[in-house]
Amino acid sequence: MRVFLHQLARGADPARYLQLTLQPDLFGGWELLHESGPIGGRGQLRRELFLQEDLAQAAFEKARDAHLHRGYTLTRTPGDPPR
Repeated sequence: MRVFLHQLARGADPARYLQLTLQPDLFGGWELLHESGPIGGRGQLRRELFLQEDLAQAAFEKARDAHLHRGYTLTRTPGDPPR
């Protein structure tokens, strides 16, 4: 599962992006990847590991909702089916 969010530039602050990816790992657990940074600039990647899918799903939804609350907008990622 993957979601891409962006935030428009505000004053001197550049536009930013956030990509959240939830995927199974090779050992039966789950990993949540947070990739973020200024659009066109150097980003960073953070990884959270979970043993249970439901905990990973809850963390994914919490991170997504927190960024939507901060003013990020949900963007359709390439490869997603049309709505």
